[in-house]
Amino acid sequence: MSKYFSTAKRISTALLLLLSCTSITSFAQNMILSKDAHVSVITCGTGNESYSLFGHTAIRVEDPANAFDFVYNYGAFDFNTPNFVMKFVKGDLQYFAVAHSYTDFINEYQYEKRSVYEQELNIPLALKQKLFDNLTVSLSTGESHYTYKFIDKNCTSMVVDIINETLNTKAIVKKEDTNTSYRAILYPYFDGHFYEKLGTSVIFGRKVDKMGTELFLPLELQKSLKKATFQNHLLAPINKTVLEFKNETPFSWWNNPYTYILFLMFIVFINKKSVSLFYLSIIAVIGFFFAFVGFYSQHLELGYNYNILLFNPSLLALLYFYWKKDKKAIYRLALINIICLVVYLFFIINKVHFILVLPLVITNGILLVRIAIQNKKRIPIII
Repeated sequence: MSKYFSTAKRISTALLLLLSCTSITSFAQNMILSKDAHVSVITCGTGNESYSLFGHTAIRVEDPANAFDFVYNYGAFDFNTPNFVMKFVKGDLQYFAVAHSYTDFINEYQYEKRSVYEQELNIPLALKQKLFDNLTVSLSTGESHYTYKFIDKNCTSMVVDIINETLNTKAIVKKEDTNTSYRAILYPYFDGHFYEKLGTSVIFGRKVDKMGTELFLPLELQKSLKKATFQNHLLAPINKTVLEFKNETPFSWWNNPYTYILFLMFIVFINKKSVSLFYLSIIAVIGFFFAFVGFYSQHLELGYNYNILLFNPSLLALLYFYWKKDKKAIYRLALINIICLVVYLFFIINKVHFILVLPLVITNGILLVRIAIQNKKRIPIII
């Protein structure tokens, strides 16, 4: 949900954030909110870049009497972290909170043409002060640092946690789609982004097939806040639109289902052994990656991935057996993978991504049946 910058911009942005947070924390350390202070949950709409597909959540603290108006954002991380990519894959990359001036925050979303909504919390001044103090302490002591988890720990769940902690009750809980799987909840967010939808559908394992009982997406939090109650009244009775943009996905000549189908049709109809083996080898390499991240990564969403039955690492052995000219081994390996595809179909037939991966299942099946037929030992007919 966060943005990728050039190296120079990363360094300058990190320094600005550091200086900004230091000065804000120092200023806010002993500040007493006035009776005119407001605290709100900010929900930012989705965008077309990969970092913005799910939107964003933040907390605004506004106090005109103290000339204070800042947004606390739990979605920051340091690009200069050693072994950044491996830490991100492993799932131990540290995220943290930063504070932006409200004007700068809104200007960024105005520039990106993304909608912004605000829900003011209807709580007593004492609790507003407590929430403000908790946010200030969180920034100044490093308590805002957390290990990012796609579902369990992110910018939305951190906002939910600190508000519930302040109110000393679970006022904010998920109100809708609790009988829908996480996978099904995520699916519509990828509309117009076909290969992102395909990629996430096959890299996620069994965890995302569980019922989506936890709040982890900004727009879900916005919906739940509309119904949340505290001390016998609505916690956030008004949903204010700060910015409104229609999120139109630009047309892409390649990122669409047509290129996907055409590519697979080409693989099937070209009917060349070298092309088939190359394709199946790529499928196998992807399977090796799934196996690696499943064991290596602490992201539970990537574990127990039954899609490995489709992206079977054993397919890579076909190259070796073709090189050895071992028809018996090729036949057996093809047969085993055909059985794996049948088992895989039983796993996904009731899943939301069934139709999405079905062309891959069909393509793999056709190629494997061809390989099995071509390498099956012929039984001599004795007259």
